[in-house]
Amino acid sequence: MCSANADMAYIPAPKYVYKPALVIELKYNKDADTAVNQIKDRNYPQRLEHYKGNILLVGINYDKGIENTSDEFKHHTCKIEKA
Repeated sequence: MCSANADMAYIPAPKYVYKPALVIELKYNKDADTAVNQIKDRNYPQRLEHYKGNILLVGINYDKGIENTSDEFKHHTCKIEKA
C-alpha cells in the first residue's frame, strides 16, 4: 500500500512566514534522488499550496552498505530542491 503523505513536513510558525516549508522523504538503501522524485510524483507540496514558491523538497537516504573509506565518511546522502 502506498503512503499518501511525506515522512515529515516542517511548517514555519506564523511569525516566520519568510522561512520555507520543508517536505522531507526518508529512504533506506535507495538514493536521495528517489526520495525527491517520490515527493514530486505524489505531489506532496500541493498540500502546502499557501507556501507556493517557498517550499524545499528534501530527500535523505541511509545506505548501510557503503564502505567507510575516509575520515568524513557518512552512510547518508541528501538532496534538496526548491519546489
